[in-house]
Amino acid sequence: MNEIARQLGIRYPIIQGGMGNASNAILAAAVSNAGGLGMIGAGTMSPEEVERIIVDTKQRTSCPFGVNIAINVSPYVNEIIQLIIKHGVKAVSLSAGNPAPYIPLLKEHGITILSVAASVLHARKAESAGADMIVGEGYEAAGINSHLETTTFALIPQLADAVRIPIIAAGGIGDGRGLAAALALGASGVQMGTRLIATKESMMHEHYIASIIESHDFSTKIIGKSVNQVRRVLPTPYVEHILQLEKEGLTAEQYRKLTAEKYHVKAAVEGKLGEGFINSGQISGLIQDVPSVEALIQTMAADAIKKINEVQSLLK
Repeated sequence: MNEIARQLGIRYPIIQGGMGNASNAILAAAVSNAGGLGMIGAGTMSPEEVERIIVDTKQRTSCPFGVNIAINVSPYVNEIIQLIIKHGVKAVSLSAGNPAPYIPLLKEHGITILSVAASVLHARKAESAGADMIVGEGYEAAGINSHLETTTFALIPQLADAVRIPIIAAGGIGDGRGLAAALALGASGVQMGTRLIATKESMMHEHYIASIIESHDFSTKIIGKSVNQVRRVLPTPYVEHILQLEKEGLTAEQYRKLTAEKYHVKAAVEGKLGEGFINSGQISGLIQDVPSVEALIQTMAADAIKKINEVQSLLK
């Protein structure tokens, strides 16, 4: 059995990316009910808000799900970890910071730890600290991203050679071909964010979903590069404003204020594209429909098997 699926207690090795303050129980539960691992993103939400979503998710699914904590983003890391323990959450994804200080307590309670890494160095450190899986995130991915700019295709095989624990590929994956490619590169599963936004259960605003559907292969933009705080987004009037400010010498502190999670919620959830930004990976150019989560995951699995069989015939 697939090691990731076995450890997490899921059917398909497909994991939902954390979506910060735009997270909701409906999408997380839908992913888990479809056989993947739903993931709540804690973002900068208060412990009370995170607990409400955890409880809501538990009411919608009896299947495993996880919580993502962006360590250098959330001001409530320790409090949220206590909530995760309290509610018996199956898995925790740790990103945007050093996971080592938090791993011993999580392991003590039998929680599976996914550590997000964008380099071999960080993956090895996470493995040494006790992480159970590495989410290797390439530069194609949506939202907060690594300044290293290593793409998924280059990163995953290097991680697979460097660590012994399972690898989950993230960034630029949105269909069965991507799943098959990730497995061929040495990953045992995939993580998706943008593709799951364009589903019937995502609860994101129609303007956000329409922006993804209307995207092409080079629609996404990078903001924050001038202050070494990279984020991949789709163009909005608000994003154009930030890019102009960067040209004029925007400081790191000013950038952090302009990209606070509340501005993602304004655009992603409320549809106010002039007042916020919408995260999106480069895979947006591939997305042309809005299926149910269940249909998406089942189709991906079937198409991956078909593609793997086709590849075998090409090498005979």
